[in-house]
Amino acid sequence: MSGPRAVVADDSHFMRSVISNILTEGGIEVVGQARNGAEAVELVEQESPDVVTMDVEMPKLNGIEATEQIMERCPTAVLMLSAHTEEDADVTFEALDKGAVDFVTKPGGEVSMEMSRLEDHLVEMVESVAAASGVETREESSSASSTAPTGQGSTPSEDQTIVIGSSTGGPKMVERVLSELPREADYRVLIVQHMPAGFTNRFAERIDDRSDYDVREATDDEWIEGGEALVAPGDNHLLVSDYRDGRLHVTLTDDPPVNSVRPAVDMTMGRAAEVVDDPLTGVVLTGMGQDGAAGITSIKSVGGRTIAQDEATSAVFGMPKRAIETGHVDEVLPIEDVAAGILSPTAEVTES
Repeated sequence: MSGPRAVVADDSHFMRSVISNILTEGGIEVVGQARNGAEAVELVEQESPDVVTMDVEMPKLNGIEATEQIMERCPTAVLMLSAHTEEDADVTFEALDKGAVDFVTKPGGEVSMEMSRLEDHLVEMVESVAAASGVETREESSSASSTAPTGQGSTPSEDQTIVIGSSTGGPKMVERVLSELPREADYRVLIVQHMPAGFTNRFAERIDDRSDYDVREATDDEWIEGGEALVAPGDNHLLVSDYRDGRLHVTLTDDPPVNSVRPAVDMTMGRAAEVVDDPLTGVVLTGMGQDGAAGITSIKSVGGRTIAQDEATSAVFGMPKRAIETGHVDEVLPIEDVAAGILSPTAEVTES
């Protein structure tokens, strides 16, 4: 079989060349380069690529408008390329709303070091996204969200802590799960989404707007209680350091990456398993790599509950698959059932 096929869209000739060279050297066939969003839409219709790398700011049609048209006319996996700016963070999340799978940050600062990071990350992301089966359109996403179970009528455990981990394709999935957890469940929620610094605060604000929980980016040396959720800040591990009277104390650390990532799901889940002595649930959602597998094992070893997203609804079935392979996942659920699964402590074990 041939490798993945990609269209590269960027108004900078330099960046088009850099990205195309990175992908080509990584075994990905670049079937077209677009200078603006309109050309990107046209090329996708002509070439039917597996993946599009899409710049945010482009003439004629910007990345958001192009992504929206692609999802309406020829649904294709889109990876946004975003700068490390607050303005681009807003626009990037808007593109995710329009159907983009995830985003990669463009080189900035020390270009040589950033290029190396981009080379390692971009090829892996394109390969992982291309390997995923199907692309969910915005209409399908909206329809699924409106019919998803809300967990009403279930009897959630009291004093429960939830740790959610995700990577590629995760932002929309995390937002969905939190939006479907009722405030009266009164959980303490820790979220570890692989995301660079500068984006996690905006991510936390989005979840806060879309859910009944009070959601914020975690800071060092703080406590949270029921009905609150913390998002691990980019480039920091989020650790549970104490638990008393239904309140969690968390700290941040810049210790070396684990599983090549920081924040790492394994770090947060592992420390939660060591410290929390009330009901504990670990959830691994879509993402590439193996982060979360060891954490799920840690949570199960202390009698906690464990859930993994199924392959059919995962943008990339890497992290959930590795977690399932440990043999310590209680339930494998489609994304529309994850919140209900969290709410139902006696749900039947299922497999995908």
